[in-house]
Amino acid sequence: MGIVLGVVMGFMTGVVLCAKFLRHEIAGMIEPRLKHIEQRLHNLREETNLDAATRLAALGRFLDERNQGE
Repeated sequence: MGIVLGVVMGFMTGVVLCAKFLRHEIAGMIEPRLKHIEQRLHNLREETNLDAATRLAALGRFLDERNQGE
């Protein structure tokens, strides 16, 4: 009985260590991709903000010119 319990506990310990190792390795492979995607999203957000500010400024100039003409 003691040998079986020892084998089961050893097996479970091995499974836990293997799972921790695999999780660490998978996270290491995914991290560079996530950073690249995060940078691309940041760039898209900045471009969208710049475009919105440019369009808002153009609309403001158009409305100012329209109101001055009246």
